[in-house]
Amino acid sequence: MNSAGIANEKILVDGIVTPVNIQQPQLISLMNFMMMLQDLAPGAKSTCGLSNISNGPPDNLRPILNQTYMVMLERYGMWSVIADVKDQKIVSIGNGERPDIVELIHKTMDEEPIDAASLSKELQEYYKTVRVIMGFSLYSDSWLEV
Repeated sequence: MNSAGIANEKILVDGIVTPVNIQQPQLISLMNFMMMLQDLAPGAKSTCGLSNISNGPPDNLRPILNQTYMVMLERYGMWSVIADVKDQKIVSIGNGERPDIVELIHKTMDEEPIDAASLSKELQEYYKTVRVIMGFSLYSDSWLEV
């Protein structure tokens, strides 16, 4: 884009998010791309349609997928996401009001040892969801129940 006279700071890259129940590996590819974006185009920003990750899974599973993936993408440099502002939990996480959730997601991504049985039910759900998104566990509509 620079050859066309467009400064990197005016570029907004919209990464493609695929549904978790179809393309788990692509979700990791987008995070890897986010890590490379600043090397490719310093100053460029990124966004995505976050809820694409949860297209297909049952409605009750959509919020936990969206919330978890938002934190994961942010860690790798995602500048913004198109998200459901009526989801109060995603708003509170995005506003930095749930560092416990963010910390657990990061530790799970890093494969740090976690005693899942000692976590609250809420945090267990984030732990299990990261494991599904990362491909450590296979997707099924019952991943939170096992």
